[in-house]
Amino acid sequence: MKKRLMECMLLLAACFFVIFSANRYTGYDLRTKKPEYREYTAFFTVPGISPEDDNEIMEKIAELTGAKCREIWLSGQTADAAIASCIAGGEYPDFISGSAALYEAGALLPIDEYWDAYPNIRGYLEEDVWDRLRQEDGHIYWIPQFNVVHREGAEALHEGEAFWIQTRVLKWAGYPQITTVQEYFSLIEAYMKENPCMADGESNIPFMLLCDDWRYFCLENPPQFLSGYPNDGCCMVDPDTLTVMDYNVTETAKAYFALLNQEFHAGMIAPESFTQSYEEYLEILASGRVLGMVEQWWQFAYDVGEALSRKAEEGCGYVPLPIVMEKGVKNQWHTKRGNDINTAEGISITVSCKDVRGALWFINDLLDEKVMKLRFWGVEDVDYHKDESGIYYKTPEQRARARDGAYLRRHFCYYSYFPRLEGMAADGINAFSAEFQPEEFYAALPEDVRVCLTAYGCRNYVDMLGSNEQPGVWYPMYSHAKRLTQDVPAGRVYKAMEEVKQTYLPRVVLAEDFESMWEQYMEAYSACHPEVFFEEMQRELDRRVEDMD
Repeated sequence: MKKRLMECMLLLAACFFVIFSANRYTGYDLRTKKPEYREYTAFFTVPGISPEDDNEIMEKIAELTGAKCREIWLSGQTADAAIASCIAGGEYPDFISGSAALYEAGALLPIDEYWDAYPNIRGYLEEDVWDRLRQEDGHIYWIPQFNVVHREGAEALHEGEAFWIQTRVLKWAGYPQITTVQEYFSLIEAYMKENPCMADGESNIPFMLLCDDWRYFCLENPPQFLSGYPNDGCCMVDPDTLTVMDYNVTETAKAYFALLNQEFHAGMIAPESFTQSYEEYLEILASGRVLGMVEQWWQFAYDVGEALSRKAEEGCGYVPLPIVMEKGVKNQWHTKRGNDINTAEGISITVSCKDVRGALWFINDLLDEKVMKLRFWGVEDVDYHKDESGIYYKTPEQRARARDGAYLRRHFCYYSYFPRLEGMAADGINAFSAEFQPEEFYAALPEDVRVCLTAYGCRNYVDMLGSNEQPGVWYPMYSHAKRLTQDVPAGRVYKAMEEVKQTYLPRVVLAEDFESMWEQYMEAYSACHPEVFFEEMQRELDRRVEDMD
């Protein structure tokens, strides 16, 4: 009887806790004396690392939201193959990386039919941005996860593409000003001549390219940046004439790939660049042997940052350089955050989800200020401290733990591919995440990177590159390109263009006769009829400009 009475009292207490708190528990397990949380699954079409089942911050987030989510990441397949497999089977997780292909397959639920009950979701984007997400049927099927800035803050981290170089190379040369791609490779060549090996006798690798699957953009799209244009992804836009341009056929493109060809035959580009997997590429980067690469920060830093920080004394950390094709061209490698929201994809709820409203509450609650702080800062006085002015900071010990892979999996839970509010936190004095807090960003850098930045009069990556405003209301154009399906001519042409570039650009770099291979490449590219795609992009550009008038 006492046992039954105690169980009833516990159950009653749990009910009161549910009623008088913001939590949304679905029940209470009398056996474990713990709340039962709603549980969801999510699949993301990129590689990633899932938190451990007993992750400490995941548990704290569950206490606030009443829910947990098991994240499944891409492994052993291409993104297209994984999505095709899901579509063929007709079975989906609760959440998925939403895209045009899944929409066309009828796999996604319209979020806007529910969102009035979820204020954090409804207020996540401005109305004009939401409208850009509407599909042909007028509904919205996914929520962008990144670059949504509600309170603009100081910028320190450059997450996008750049030509990166190890600090040891710059230190050896006396921290020179490098502004062109030719100067970049000339510096690497000079360093290799004098320093062919690392201290342990391992051979240095001058330069590497990432060409695996969709990541081959690291090979194909530098010509737009080298010409002084921002990351529109699929084209360049002349801001004066409002004309779409094809960067693949410019003189800059030909000159750049001719230079890569020259550098390859000079032994400066690793041959395995064109055959290795993304995982193999990261493994080589983690060794500290690679002097330079063109790459997106987010594609390497999270995976190899810890390993490279252990090699700080050797100068294996990377900094970005603001290089272009010719002197006098203003670079636009970095555009202020919040200007390039990708409306072509995001987090979606699938038709297989059995608890749609609960899933939406989970997204809504992940955008709550308390939950955001747990996701991206951690637990106060465990993962960070607050000074007398309210500014968040970390101790050296806390920074070291934040780089420890085992600790991250056990303790931190970022829910990194769910929506987040970037910029400043609600207090107006702290960034939403530690890596965007200027002072914390600088303090957390490996010693060799701090010394290098200081030598250039900089404190962060953005200082090294410079920052740019949004070039126009059309930006970015790649969001439209990614929405084009195989059901429309422009989508089929875009796919064909991508396949030709993936096939021919490695051959162009490796060719014994560059001119001959470039001609073959241009013939194959022209045979795709790229004009069909660029005519569609011009129409979209005109529409975006007209809508904002």
